[in-house]
Amino acid sequence: MDDTDFKILKILQEKARVPNVDIARNIGMAPSAVLERIKKLESKGIISGYEVRLNPECFNQSMITFILIQVIAPTQIQKSAELLCQYEEIQEVHYIAGEDCILAKVRTSNGFELQTFINQKIASIENIKSTKSFIALSTYKESARFPLPDTFN
Repeated sequence: MDDTDFKILKILQEKARVPNVDIARNIGMAPSAVLERIKKLESKGIISGYEVRLNPECFNQSMITFILIQVIAPTQIQKSAELLCQYEEIQEVHYIAGEDCILAKVRTSNGFELQTFINQKIASIENIKSTKSFIALSTYKESARFPLPDTFN
């Protein structure tokens, strides 16, 4: 990777659907060269994919809950996390330090749907010991972006 790759990544991270012609114009390259670099970044796994961010309110999915999920033994963390990843309601699954538990970010429409999800789906996983839910009252920032350096070192 070089400075040009970082410039391309910054542009794509801002707006993934920007045409190659616009990227090329922005960084002073030919569109074909930009496309070639993007394909290389994808093949190396640096760009791991593209996805549409839908407005959850348009689909009655505006309730965000973070659930701490304790398993019966630390040896069951990975298996339990893999099972949790299969549920569409769960947007993120993390193994967190300090509690030896899993943190899941869940989207539902309301408290009843959340309760049903926890009782019927999460509780059905045999290695789950307990759950503790934290409902987000407001969201001020939600993003998959992270800071990129200005130049390649």
